[in-house]
Amino acid sequence: MNRIQFSNEFKANISSFKNFALKLTRNASDAEDLIQQTAFKALRGLHTFQDGTNFKNWVFAILRNTFITSYRKKKRSNVVGGPLENYTFNIESHSSINNNAISEMRIEEIYSQIDSLSSKTKEPFLMLVEGYKYNEIADSLHIPIGTVKSRINYARKKLQAILEERHSLAA
Repeated sequence: MNRIQFSNEFKANISSFKNFALKLTRNASDAEDLIQQTAFKALRGLHTFQDGTNFKNWVFAILRNTFITSYRKKKRSNVVGGPLENYTFNIESHSSINNNAISEMRIEEIYSQIDSLSSKTKEPFLMLVEGYKYNEIADSLHIPIGTVKSRINYARKKLQAILEERHSLAA
């Protein structure tokens, strides 16, 4: 595929790309930025595109990966995006007392819920928490990586639902 064909294909699918970017970012301006970054990366990596494969899916993968990378960078930088007044609760007062009891109770609750998971689900989840990568977990448990991802996703969703239910009952 040459640059002209790339341009024509990209323009033909731009509305699909914009919709997907908007769905990911939930912000029109960020979606436009994401589209530009994706177009740049796709054009720069055009030599890796294999003729006969689906161009649209190839660009969707680049778009998704670009979004994930950007999201992780923002998450790591912990940039405060609002007025300082919104974050005054974070400023430690001299009259406050540090009480870890509530957070320790929460941690115990989380571990008890993890223990309630089936061993098929619990084992890959705990390995991920300990820092193993998906492929390492798959190799260690002798199961496909897709199964590892599925089980970890199931564990996350189940734990989240249980903890949200308990939190709403406590409130």
